[in-house]
Amino acid sequence: MLKQRIITALLLIPLVFGALFFLPIKWFALLLAGVFVLASQEWGAFVDARLRHPVSLLLCVLLGLTLLWQPVDRLWSPDLASLPTSMLYLSASWWLLALLLVVRYPGSAALWRHSRWLKTLFGAATLIPFFWALLSLRSVNIWHDSATGAWLLLFVMGLVWAADSGAYFCGRAFGKRKLAPAVSPGKTLEGMLGGLLCSAGLAVTVAWWQDADSQRTLVVLLSSLLAVLASVLGDLSESMFKREAGLKDSGALLPGHGGVLDRIDSLTAALPVFLLSYLLLS
Repeated sequence: MLKQRIITALLLIPLVFGALFFLPIKWFALLLAGVFVLASQEWGAFVDARLRHPVSLLLCVLLGLTLLWQPVDRLWSPDLASLPTSMLYLSASWWLLALLLVVRYPGSAALWRHSRWLKTLFGAATLIPFFWALLSLRSVNIWHDSATGAWLLLFVMGLVWAADSGAYFCGRAFGKRKLAPAVSPGKTLEGMLGGLLCSAGLAVTVAWWQDADSQRTLVVLLSSLLAVLASVLGDLSESMFKREAGLKDSGALLPGHGGVLDRIDSLTAALPVFLLSYLLLS
């Protein structure tokens, strides 16, 4: 398993870097749409394994309608366009609801366990704002410096990776109090705090490297911490849906890692929360 994880990671890392830094925005959007299709297929299995293709089709149609409304090369002018901004607020609303569902689980599952429409709606609220948040971050300052958005995305991904690493090591060393035992028994409060500390260190280091003043550093730090907290929620919510669907992994596309959703679950929450909080705090 570990060998498979390492090989898959070694193959994915250069592909991710290449897509972030070298693909034109329209090709990047097309690649991201492909990832969306794969993720929607996996979400369809959360809803009902027999309906994964119709659920995926519905989610893709909804995404397509938003793409007809908003050209991907006109997201900033100079402020963020209305549709992706609306997607950020939709995402924030959904993750607040998801927090309640996770905290009250398994009792909360009685409200949605047997509703295919609700679970499909949850998928739309997870994946469509994620698509627009990722594309919006990649498009920051794109006509003046195409690498700006790529570095921003890499920064938020780095926050999540730092939080995951910090949570793993601190959880193993100090973990005693379970964070959400009914959803993910392996996660601890101490691990989450360790992850927050690691990501805060990364955020402050990057702000210092960019010669940010104290106000901008505070904005980056607060946005980063909110994004990391959201990433934990994104991970927990996917675990909740997998548990209800009787699945260990969301899929088997990535050997040693599971499915697409298993790799992006944290980012589905972290990216929109980071961007929205940064825009509101700046």
